[in-house]
Amino acid sequence: MDDHGLEEFRRRWQEELAQAQALRKRRKPRRPEVAVGRGEQASGYLALAQGLLEGAGRPPAAQATQAERREAASRSRSPPAREGAGGGEQLVDQLIRDLNEMDDVPFFDVQLPYELAVNIFQYLDRKDLGRCAQVSKMWKVIAEDEVLWYRLCQQEGHLPESSISDYSCWKLIFQECQAREHMLRTNWKNRKGAVSELEHIPEAVLCDVHSHDGVVIAGYTSGDVRVWDTRTWDYVAPFLESEFEEDEPGMQPYVSFVRINSSLAVAAYEDGFLHIWDLRTGTCPVHRFEHDARIQALALSREGATVATASAFDVVMLSPSEEGYWQIAAEFEVQKLVDYLEIVPDTGRYPVAIATAGDLVYLLKAEDSARTLHYVYGQPVTCLDVSANHVAFGVKSLGWVYEGNKILVYSLEAERCLSKLGNALGDFTCVNLRDSPPNLMVSGNMDRRHPVRHISFNSHSLITANVPYERVVRNSDLDNFTTHRRHRGLIHAYEFAVDQLAFQSPLPICRSSCDTVAGSNYDLALAFPHNSI
Repeated sequence: MDDHGLEEFRRRWQEELAQAQALRKRRKPRRPEVAVGRGEQASGYLALAQGLLEGAGRPPAAQATQAERREAASRSRSPPAREGAGGGEQLVDQLIRDLNEMDDVPFFDVQLPYELAVNIFQYLDRKDLGRCAQVSKMWKVIAEDEVLWYRLCQQEGHLPESSISDYSCWKLIFQECQAREHMLRTNWKNRKGAVSELEHIPEAVLCDVHSHDGVVIAGYTSGDVRVWDTRTWDYVAPFLESEFEEDEPGMQPYVSFVRINSSLAVAAYEDGFLHIWDLRTGTCPVHRFEHDARIQALALSREGATVATASAFDVVMLSPSEEGYWQIAAEFEVQKLVDYLEIVPDTGRYPVAIATAGDLVYLLKAEDSARTLHYVYGQPVTCLDVSANHVAFGVKSLGWVYEGNKILVYSLEAERCLSKLGNALGDFTCVNLRDSPPNLMVSGNMDRRHPVRHISFNSHSLITANVPYERVVRNSDLDNFTTHRRHRGLIHAYEFAVDQLAFQSPLPICRSSCDTVAGSNYDLALAFPHNSI
């Protein structure tokens, strides 16, 4: 290389270095930038050029073709054998490798602020972030930024109530949440987990069961109301006190219905009385309401404090005033005796309810008369559940043309049928729509003695209740497991977050066969899609 070429080489790299230094002086102190351009590497290239002038240069390599530069870069990976002229040759090869990186990865040819690089990386998923972390050290720092992995956790639904300052390594938290979800899916499919039978009351028959967020409430023929919290695995259930006279043991009326949400518990009795407990204040009822006739159906809002009861041909909605006094919020009159009643969630100021009476389904809106949502003669409704936008109910097929028992899904906004699901021989005795994922639902079926009356579940647990039709107390001398299973009802809690096989408690709900004719058949139908008929 002649003197003119060496001077031109030095002048170009000195200009690059001067521009980079001037740019850094103008910037204020801030977070480290993505050093990917000529400004950061100019000083290194100037050192290479100066070393080239001092050592024995190799002019042909300075103007080599792209293929020749790649070949020289591959040769330079071996350790240097000697100093002097070999050192200058190694410096030139290092320069060629850096230039090749700049040609192959265009992002390395610019200088981006750290915040801008993070904004670009936020559009990548976890797989792409993992690939980017293998590109270079700087890209690894960006790809593992806490903001990126916190957003991924929020998008996947992990720890939705947490803030970014709650944990120091969100990438590790994301990996743990993904592993936990995979274990849950595997346990659900393989029927692995812990099973617990909630303790029953001796010499009493289970009348009704309800649950909310892992808290279970049950009513018995003895008039007792018990509450379990399955989230803590502490199954010592307290009794909710009633206002009946204690000097008349055994004379308390049966519990007809029970309901519970995050703050209230409600129980309806055979004599028409309604008791409401505030779970935050204690076990004594805060309100007592009396009907003139037997209460035929009971409903409690999922959130809030709205209670609906059906007695005779009237449906009454109760709610507390601002002063805390319970009062009638709405009242409706229907043509038949109500069998099932549910309150539609998230309706704002005016409550909305769904009631079934025989083969009729009513839509009840406050400040409006009852409207018929569904009616097919000779097909009585056997169960009911609602969500914010849909209502699902089971119908029983009777008559000469038997079409099988089905579940109908209606749109509350359009007030029309969307889907007809299932084709079971037994009646559908319960359906869970509000807890189910989008376009899915879970339903329970019946057998000769012991229908599934309640199902509640989330990602890691399942609660089922089998309530007998007959409310007759059998001989206490036969109070064993078999007698209780057949005649007094059972409540099971399944925990799938526990990674163990449950052969000792063989999951009667999940392991039974739907084809069983004789005996107690626990028929649980899982995952009915809305868009299938």
